[in-house]
Amino acid sequence: MEDQDKHVDSVIKRRHRQEGPQKHVIAFIFSIVLTLIAFAAVAAGGVNIAFTVVILLVMAVLQVLVQLGYWMHLKDKGHMIPIIFMAGGFFVAGTAIITALYWMWWS
Repeated sequence: MEDQDKHVDSVIKRRHRQEGPQKHVIAFIFSIVLTLIAFAAVAAGGVNIAFTVVILLVMAVLQVLVQLGYWMHLKDKGHMIPIIFMAGGFFVAGTAIITALYWMWWS
């Protein structure tokens, strides 16, 4: 039993060493860069509005992925149930939005 506890402790220590502050700092810098790109896209007045909207949507999706992956730790093992429930929520919300748009424009 002691050998198993030592093994579990060593696995936990190795995992924590691999997930040091370096990854969080990189994720934070990436989030800041995504935000700056979004601000620059809006601040550049001569850019096509459709292109600006596409840039903002892409930056928003990337920002959500960084936030969920690194700050909410959904990239780690054992987080499949929250991911499934969030995917279900996105499906329901997307369906509601598409239904509302269809109802407003084509009814």
